[in-house]
Amino acid sequence: MKKYYIYLIIALFPAIVLGQAKKEKQTTEGNHLIDSITPIIPVSKQSLLRDVDVIFNSRMAYNSYFTDGNHDLSHFNVDQLRFEVKGKIHDKVYFRFRNRYTREPVPGNLDNISRAVDLAFVRVDLSKRTNISFGKLCADWGGYEFDFNPIDILTYNDIIEYADNFLVGAGVSHTLENGNHTFTFQALNSRTKTYQEQYGATAPPNITPSEYPLALVGNWRGKFFGGKFETTYSYSFFNEAQGAHMNYIALGNKFTSNKLVIYYDFQYSNEGLDRLGIVSNIISSQYPYAAQKAVYLENWVRAEYLVNPKINLLLTVMNSNHSWKDNPDPNAKDKLSTSYGLIPTIQYMPFKDFNIRFYLAYTARKYDYTSYAENAFGVKDYTTGLLAFGFVAPLLVL
Repeated sequence: MKKYYIYLIIALFPAIVLGQAKKEKQTTEGNHLIDSITPIIPVSKQSLLRDVDVIFNSRMAYNSYFTDGNHDLSHFNVDQLRFEVKGKIHDKVYFRFRNRYTREPVPGNLDNISRAVDLAFVRVDLSKRTNISFGKLCADWGGYEFDFNPIDILTYNDIIEYADNFLVGAGVSHTLENGNHTFTFQALNSRTKTYQEQYGATAPPNITPSEYPLALVGNWRGKFFGGKFETTYSYSFFNEAQGAHMNYIALGNKFTSNKLVIYYDFQYSNEGLDRLGIVSNIISSQYPYAAQKAVYLENWVRAEYLVNPKINLLLTVMNSNHSWKDNPDPNAKDKLSTSYGLIPTIQYMPFKDFNIRFYLAYTARKYDYTSYAENAFGVKDYTTGLLAFGFVAPLLVL
């Protein structure tokens, strides 16, 4: 129960900080009241709050779900609710904490922290352009799909959807003097769970788990042509097991022209042991173990056009290809399936000085299996749909 009291105190923190204890006492000479106002937070400590933000990252909607064109269910849903506190506690020390209330708070048995906690780290500025970070970090993968605040992505493409995105470790970042290029290097746990918990009975008998389950991530962020073209490129190496590693490349590109912004991400993941599990799920009717040499290749495009200060139009198009290069069938092609996604969205922003956006969107997904996969593993093509009307808001309460 203690943790729930802590959450309650945090949620009421702004009111406590801004409130004042007002004591009224009656004088002995009459019925006049004298107001004595005493700050609850000492004045000497209040300066710390100037650099601290308290945010409720929220997305709530009325959702209607469809499968193969047939309506399944409609209901109100809290799609995202992430509580965040961040800011400076010293001239050179910054902290950030974000907790997700839409995920079970189950601690990972490798990193010993709840999977509901996205971020819990401290950053120390070594200089104006160099810093180091320790704690549960956001893996600095390239690509703008992952760079967005999660409340702004209605549906993720397959790699980000199924990956462990927040991992415990350390990182160092350096920005060049001109401010246009930043380089980051991170050493992280390769997952939140132990090998045994991650794969369980599906662990291939010929694979030995690594004694050093680490991930190395390198990222470059660049700006060109006065910021009209930006990049976030990364390469990651995951030491998953002996002889079974993962190589991940993400190339994010951003083009800005007046009211139009276009993002394009290319992602490639070559997994010696199938971490995402999509290929393993396809072949599960014939192979009881996690697939080896699974390959995922994706494209993601998002266009935003600001019609006027209150109306924003968005369109997301994406696809993901799933291949298995370790198939023992000599006549089989590597590719097993492709998923497609289309998300047209309209946003309405009623307030000029307050960031809340009402939206209407439809997410159309199609899952297309090759004829080989259908015949060999019994899978079948299908489509899904999600019609959503709701609001998005990073509610800054302090």
